[in-house]
Amino acid sequence: MDLDLAQLRALDATVRGGTLEAAARALHVTPSAISQRLRALEVATGRILLVRTKPVQVTESGQAVLRLARQLELLTADVARELGGNPSPEGVPTLPIAVNADSMATWVLPALAPLAGDVCFDLYREDQEYTSALLRAGTVMAAVTADAEAVPGCTSTRLGGMRYRPMATPAFVRRWLSAGPTAEALAHAPVVVFDRKDDLQYRYLHAQVGSDVAPPVHHVPAAADFVAAITLGLGWGMVPDLQARGVTAELVPLDPAAAVDVVLYWQQWRLRSATLDRVREAVLAAAGRELDQPGVSRR
Repeated sequence: MDLDLAQLRALDATVRGGTLEAAARALHVTPSAISQRLRALEVATGRILLVRTKPVQVTESGQAVLRLARQLELLTADVARELGGNPSPEGVPTLPIAVNADSMATWVLPALAPLAGDVCFDLYREDQEYTSALLRAGTVMAAVTADAEAVPGCTSTRLGGMRYRPMATPAFVRRWLSAGPTAEALAHAPVVVFDRKDDLQYRYLHAQVGSDVAPPVHHVPAAADFVAAITLGLGWGMVPDLQARGVTAELVPLDPAAAVDVVLYWQQWRLRSATLDRVREAVLAAAGRELDQPGVSRR
């Protein structure tokens, strides 16, 4: 196949923006030009690449071509930088990364910040149990994930562990758990859950009292607001140690000995790219400082 770079950029921009109009704004052309490039790309590949809904949906064939488009963008930017050029804003590579909410709210953004002048980050917030699916689909080039096994075409590196503890306000504990986190108390005490993919609270509950309990649940799908909801007394919840540092005066552990550990991994495309490698090094360095490592105690 003889694939045109402008057509590949049109595909990438359309998927990023979700519509032909958004892609046209990003590439400074008309929606008609984007449509023509996408049709030409589908003719060249002999496959349907996009379902033109709003937002557009990438087909299985489109995912393969999208990976190629994003790899070429990254490698082109690497070559331009190696040749000593100062890329225009349009030439700065965009790196899509999937990150779980707690990592994004604590250690990932400070790790990426020093690279912000050289890379545009397109961050996808997703539960750590599901970020690898975005890698498989070609939506992202790298991910912080709980999956140790590398996605085909990717490498996997252990980052370290995030420790979560069940916490609540002292007033909440006095009202709902005055006799401690007993089975009867936990069956009735309201709990704050991040979203419907978040199973950390249920893992603690099932370990403590079995799988039959169904306490009242508040869903608060934002990392900072999740902790805020707990500090406001809506319920108890599993708070990562990294976030608990800032609220130690407001929250207390339900059971100081209880915790749930989540081991995180960095997976990225198996692609020789200076930009991707710089991001990897920054993430690994930050994880080494902030996350729990084997044989190292931060508690």
